[in-house]
Amino acid sequence: MDLGLAGKRAIICASSKGLGFGCASALAEAGVEIVMNARTKETLDAAADSIRTAGGTVVAAVAADITTPQGRQAVLDAAGDVDILVTNAGGPPPGMWNDWSRDDFIAAIDANMLAPIAMMQAVLPGMMDRGWGRVVNITSQSVKAPIAVLGLSNAARTGLTGFVAGTSRQVAPSGVTINNLLPGIHATDRAVSLDTVAAKADNITMEEAIAKRQATIPARRYGTIEEFGAACAFLCSKHAGFIVGQNILLDGGGVNSTL
Repeated sequence: MDLGLAGKRAIICASSKGLGFGCASALAEAGVEIVMNARTKETLDAAADSIRTAGGTVVAAVAADITTPQGRQAVLDAAGDVDILVTNAGGPPPGMWNDWSRDDFIAAIDANMLAPIAMMQAVLPGMMDRGWGRVVNITSQSVKAPIAVLGLSNAARTGLTGFVAGTSRQVAPSGVTINNLLPGIHATDRAVSLDTVAAKADNITMEEAIAKRQATIPARRYGTIEEFGAACAFLCSKHAGFIVGQNILLDGGGVNSTL
């Protein structure tokens, strides 16, 4: 399927690995010129080189902390006029409700709510002026079904979801869509982190922790970054202009709900 994205320009946040890298790879394959971002330069440069090696598009890499004003400005300056924005940030640490201080909540909100909002505020006016744009926010299945040990993520990402719900309807008349992708467990470093915590808490091996978690997923496996990236690329495509303000689960059926 031709996604109609050749020659478009995109920013993909936190794209040196995991779901962000999957999105960057899929958009690059569709002919999008991409600006990749992450905090660790060595990891980011290696990821960008791997996409360049695959060929066919322009890849820039900007090592910066997207949660800071300076980091956001560095990425925006490198990108210029962008047609596509994919926001992403690693999830805050798991724990119990009484583990977290105000500073913990502020850090989670900065990374998983306020930074994506600031990026949208920076790029949406240009997209609206040009009459076309796509924003995809990588959030979490926890905004549909809260995960008790991920209270920081539940809170911050739900706040972002509320912002998108209203804003997406305001910018849609200008040909700009904003949607959220809600991942369940994928085979990424985040899954390793969560499974490590679970293994320690239950006094079982990593293999047993993985098998236990996979048994809760109807698909009986973790998702792949490739299929997540493909879903992101479709939401950015010319075929998705009538999808506005949606929260789309990619969780192997893990959230048990009708709507």
